[in-house]
Amino acid sequence: MTSSNSSGPAALPITHVLYLHGFRSSPQSSKARQVAAIMATHYAHITWWCPQLPPSPKAAAALIAEGTAPWPANRMAVMGSSLGGFYATWLAAQRGCKAVLLNPAIDPARDLAKYIGEQTAWHDPAERFHFAPEFVDELRALEVGPMQHPERVWALIAKGDEVLDWREMTARYPGSHQQVMEGGNHALSNFETYLPQVLEFLHLQPAP
Repeated sequence: MTSSNSSGPAALPITHVLYLHGFRSSPQSSKARQVAAIMATHYAHITWWCPQLPPSPKAAAALIAEGTAPWPANRMAVMGSSLGGFYATWLAAQRGCKAVLLNPAIDPARDLAKYIGEQTAWHDPAERFHFAPEFVDELRALEVGPMQHPERVWALIAKGDEVLDWREMTARYPGSHQQVMEGGNHALSNFETYLPQVLEFLHLQPAP
C-alpha cells in the first residue's frame, strides 16, 4: 500500500472538505455527524460541506460539481460512504483530490436496479422519494476507470459488510491505502475507532 504522504498537490494543506452520504441516507447519518462535529470543534477554519443529495445521480453529480467548482483541487478532500463513496471516486477522478472512501459502492448501477420505485429515507421514514429507472443509466454515466492518483485515496472496508462485497471494494482501489477490518458492518458502527486514521490521512492543519 502507498503512503498517505504523497508529493505534489495532495501534500498541500487541506482547506475544503466535502462529505457525501449514501443511498437513502442524509447528512444526519452517524458518520456524517461525527465528522461534522470534529470539523466544527477543531477545524472551523476549514470549509465543510455535507449536502443532502438528490435521488437522481445526474442531479447529485451536478450539485457536487457546482458546489465544489470554486474549490482548489490541490487543497480539497472528499469523503464518501457507500453510494457517496462512488460519487467521491468520480469527483476524485475529475479533480485529482484526496478521497476517503467508507465501504464504497463499486457497481451501484447493478446493485440499485432492484430498488427502482418508491423508497423511504433511513433517518426519516416519513420522507419518501422515487428511484426512477433512468437513474441506473445515470449511475453508469458516472463510472470511472482506474484512479490516476491511487496514493490520494484511503478506503475503510469492512469484511462484514452485509450489503457490499469487501473483495470488490479492495480490488477496485489497487495501490491505494486500505484499512480492511475484520467483521464490522455496512454502516461502520465503529467508525469513531478509525477517525484518527482518517484525520491523519487528510493531514488537516489546526487553526493558526
